This record gives sequence, C-alpha cells and structure tokens, in this order.
Amino acid sequence: MSRRPEYLIDRLGGVAGMDPLSEMLALLNVEAALPSRLEAAGDWALQFDGYADIKVGAVLAGSCWITAAGSEPLLLATGDCYLVASARAFGAASSLDVLPVDGHAVFEAGGYPETVYYQTTAGAPDQTIIVGGAVNFDRTTAALLLDHLPTTVRIAADSKPAAALRPLLELLGEEFAHAEPGAASVRDQLTKVLFVHALRAMIASDNRPSGWLGALGDPSIGPALELLHRDPARRWTVAELAAKVGLSRSTFALRFKTLVGMSPLDYLARWRIQAAGRALRSTDRTVHSVATEFGYGSESAFSNAFKRVTGESPARHRH
Repeated sequence: MSRRPEYLIDRLGGVAGMDPLSEMLALLNVEAALPSRLEAAGDWALQFDGYADIKVGAVLAGSCWITAAGSEPLLLATGDCYLVASARAFGAASSLDVLPVDGHAVFEAGGYPETVYYQTTAGAPDQTIIVGGAVNFDRTTAALLLDHLPTTVRIAADSKPAAALRPLLELLGEEFAHAEPGAASVRDQLTKVLFVHALRAMIASDNRPSGWLGALGDPSIGPALELLHRDPARRWTVAELAAKVGLSRSTFALRFKTLVGMSPLDYLARWRIQAAGRALRSTDRTVHSVATEFGYGSESAFSNAFKRVTGESPARHRH
C-alpha cells in the first residue's frame, strides 16, 4: 500500500490528524537498531539470538532461507522482504542442511556496521546480498503489536506492496556501499520506513494478522478504529459506531470482536489508557489534565480505570 486506503478518506469525510497505524507506532516509540548488509557465498548459515523486538530486511541478490523458532522456514529470492517478530532467535542460510555458526561473532569480525563479507569478497559472482535491521518498542506498549504478529512474514518481490519497497531497498543498499556523511542516521531512518511498509503489506494482504493491525484493512472495522482513535474522549456507543460504518449494531459488534479480539468499548477503554500512559511518561502534565483529555470526568475515575488496565496507578506508571 503506497498511500492511505481510499475508504479512510471517502467514508470519514477527509483526513484529520494521524491515522490509527501512525498513532500506534508513535505510542510504541519505535527505535531502529543494528541496520546491516551481508554478502555471503558458498554453503553458509548464521544464527542470531533474539536481540530485538522485530527484525526486518530483504534479499538484494541471490536467495536464502530465513528461520525462526516456532515457525516454518522461509525461502527468499531476490527482491523478497522478510519480517521476524517477537524477539525470537533467527537464522539466515544458503541451505537448511548447513550447520549454523554464531552470526554475532561473524558480524563483529567482519567489520560491522559496514558491509560484512562472509566466505566471499566484494563484487564476487554468485553471492547472496541481504540488507536489514531491527526495531525495538517501548516496553510498556510492545505487546499491542507483538501479540498479534505472525512469527515470520515474507513479502514476495512480485507482490504489489513490494513495488513501494524497491526504492527503499536500493537506497539502503547505496547507504552501505558508500560511506557518506550521516550514513548511520539514514540507515536507521530507512529501517523504520522499511518496517512500516512491511506492516502495510500485512494489512493489505489476503492473510491479514489478527488484532487491530489486521482489522485496519477491513472496510468496516478499519473506519471504526479511525473514529475511535480520532476522538477517544467522546462517549461512543456501539450503535453510533455501527451507524457510522453502515452496519447493524449486532453485525458490527460481532465483526469488531472477531477481528480485534475485544468489544469496541473495551478497545476504546484500553486505547484511552495506553495513549494516556504515553502522555504521562513523556510530559510533565498533571494527572487531572491527562484524565480530562481522554474523557474522564474525574481524576479518581481515571485512576481506577488506569489501574484496572495496567495494574498500577498513573503516578507509579509515570515514574
């Protein structure tokens, strides 16, 4: 998806503020880490521990297997992208029959953060080239995304979402090939953009993940999530939300719970608290001010709701 889904514009009468995915990513406080470029040849296999919340990358040349604990191996060809979630140990290999070695040791010896050459030299033929990186989230909100992502995801080179990724991959490859000033910063930013495009690809796919991420691609529940995120302080009712997206109350309630995993009002309550928690952590605003912004009539009502969702008081959460 190279732009916002049309239904979020047509059915909601324009775009105001951030969309739900952007808001959730802001809440997660996404940070890029360890972007890398690997060139390998021959029979090889590297194993890495679960050093980050999500690993994302692509094959620029050749092919390789991506493996992760608890998931079927993925065979990737030139132009394919991948995502490995949930901080699991993972590996990359030319063949599943090759015994893996410690990938961290190989990268340390190979001169990371510049291009790492393994059993090959620069410009050698018949090699596999992989670029990628990792992203980490705020510990208090990471489960919002990680609990609903599949362990491994392949974005095929011939798929529609891959078209938006190709320029990013080419640019990321260039940033490793030429050590220009600011290269490390550009690599980090491109890793974040690659991650967001991977999420977009999952939303647009026929096999969407469960939870709110997959629901964003639904023509009815996606707009409902947009409404809840746009105005969380409003006293929404299920009937009102259903009418906004053109469904009966019962159909909407069932579809929302099936896709998102909870009722619309439960989701709204949790979203209010998660967003309020971020405001408490990142600003010095009073608890009363934050409570008012998110639709609570009193500080005590907000504190009770906050403790019910997070297990701690707003003050303790802030510190």
